[in-house]
Amino acid sequence: MAEQTAHPDIRPGDGGRPDAAVVRDALGVGVAVGLSGFAFGVTSAGSGLTLLQTCALSLLVFTGASQFALVGALAAGGSPFTAAAGAFFLGARNAFYGLRLSQLLALPRAVRPFAAQWVIDETTAVSLAQTDRRGTRIGFAVTGLSLYVLWNLTTLIGALGAEAIGDTAAWGLDAAGPAVFLALLAPMLTSRTERAVACLAVLLGLGLLPALPAGVPVLVAALAAPAVLWAQGHRARGAEAPDGEDEAATRGSARGTAAQGDEGGDGRGDAPSGERGEPRRGRDASHHDQDASHHGQDVPHHGQEDKR
Repeated sequence: MAEQTAHPDIRPGDGGRPDAAVVRDALGVGVAVGLSGFAFGVTSAGSGLTLLQTCALSLLVFTGASQFALVGALAAGGSPFTAAAGAFFLGARNAFYGLRLSQLLALPRAVRPFAAQWVIDETTAVSLAQTDRRGTRIGFAVTGLSLYVLWNLTTLIGALGAEAIGDTAAWGLDAAGPAVFLALLAPMLTSRTERAVACLAVLLGLGLLPALPAGVPVLVAALAAPAVLWAQGHRARGAEAPDGEDEAATRGSARGTAAQGDEGGDGRGDAPSGERGEPRRGRDASHHDQDASHHGQDVPHHGQEDKR
């Protein structure tokens, strides 16, 4: 009952995918993205961080985009404070992921602080791709566990063998994470609004990449969602304005017709039927009674003249 109340549109065990299929997809994401830890280990070591600092980032921070933004800013000569601030704001998106996943997973309160460490792009994408709560929990757990273990392991290996591995761009490991995330995100863009937001975000991110420091274009690209929603709302209000004017004109003509009908019922034309005719008939009857009373007063008057 608590699970259905937390999120009524997901029913446990009702129409979900087989557990084996969920585990297979979750492991595929965890392994593919986890290998990019090599690139982070090498980049972090090349930016001047020690082995302990590099491993601590993967163990405690565990969000690839923020980690790469931090070491990238340090490698470019930025101050540690600026690099940390950019990484913090970039990782703040995980808080919004947590709001959504807290409803889908409906985990016990004692487990939530530990599960929060695994709330990242990949676990969110796999969880949202499921159709029932059981599949959501399995996808989140398997993706988070496999990615956490493999990411930290490859970070350690990359930091130790930074000189032997050489340039990570030649291996293509730095593109593994974004490629997998795009592959998970693309099937979820079903509406025109979602596709418009995605396209605008890509244009902002790629267009500002040469001009802004590392990590900032991603933050600016997040403005694509409110921009598209504002444009749609403005267009909808513009389309409703002519309809509102037509409705107001219709109401005005209706009031004019009703006013003319009321004037016609005051005795200027034919007597209307129903209640409007009754006051006129009452006035005619009162005039008739007054004429009769005057006529009755005239009769005694003629009688008095005869006696005279």
